[in-house]
Amino acid sequence: MLDRITSMQVFVKVVTTGSFTGAGRALSLSQTMVTKHINALETRLGSTLFHRSTRKLSLTDAGRLFLEGCQKILPELEDIEQTVTEQRREPRGRLRLNAPVSFAIRYVAPLLPEFSRRYPLVTVELGVNDRTVDLIEEGWDLTLRIRPLTPSSLRTRKLAAIHMAVCAAPAYLEQAGTPTTVAELGQHACLGYTLGEAVGSASRWIFGEHGEKSVMISGPLCANNGDVLREAAIAGQGIIYQPTFMVADALKAGSLTALTLDVPPVLGPPLHAVYAPGLTTPLKVRVMIDFLASHYGPVPPWDKPEG
Repeated sequence: MLDRITSMQVFVKVVTTGSFTGAGRALSLSQTMVTKHINALETRLGSTLFHRSTRKLSLTDAGRLFLEGCQKILPELEDIEQTVTEQRREPRGRLRLNAPVSFAIRYVAPLLPEFSRRYPLVTVELGVNDRTVDLIEEGWDLTLRIRPLTPSSLRTRKLAAIHMAVCAAPAYLEQAGTPTTVAELGQHACLGYTLGEAVGSASRWIFGEHGEKSVMISGPLCANNGDVLREAAIAGQGIIYQPTFMVADALKAGSLTALTLDVPPVLGPPLHAVYAPGLTTPLKVRVMIDFLASHYGPVPPWDKPEG
């Protein structure tokens, strides 16, 4: 079967050149092949497109109607092809990126001005929330996840390791004492994270390389947002168990102190970029992933020593 779009292009070229021979010359086709394309169109449409004579070729009413349609459709197709081709050469379009709230505020939003300078034709729509979004259902191009990943058809790329730290304000430690063992945490005011499945829950914290040690904890506050707990800890309300990206600036400033216990913190789930499956990944998505990876590795900025 002859390609319908090619046949339409041949038809328009016959009209503009005024002959099958001229169209064949312009398209590097034999007159026989031009005739086959026109016959295929007429068979498909069930209408004659040209009045043919030995000296003149003219459009029928059906031919004029079909020409109007071709003159609308073919340029649109060319525009679409050009747009897709340009997207492969230069990133462009709207990029919908979703990330956890606290991480996005600290380590995504500050990078976006530089990204925009590098890729001015990409418009970033940043969504922030701590729930696991449905990338396909909700129409996100890319999500950043810091939680255990479940098997799925989605594609992933690890961007950074996430380490945990147990911290408290110097004022709290001066008043309540400094715990040196995991077991001692059960006697302290501990501020639990209600979404913290990787390190336990709001009432139980997990420690050790393989999560082999746990302790029941309690305190005056639990929350589903790390920033709330961080500020409460800085104010001296208790001890927190949070990713280092949440507390790195407070540790450097001295408003929080990291505790050294007899069992090390469990390793948090890595930071992953998660995006849709497919034969090809849109260029705007690929450059964003590469851009973030270059800023987060090999040592994440939040884990780099001061200076």
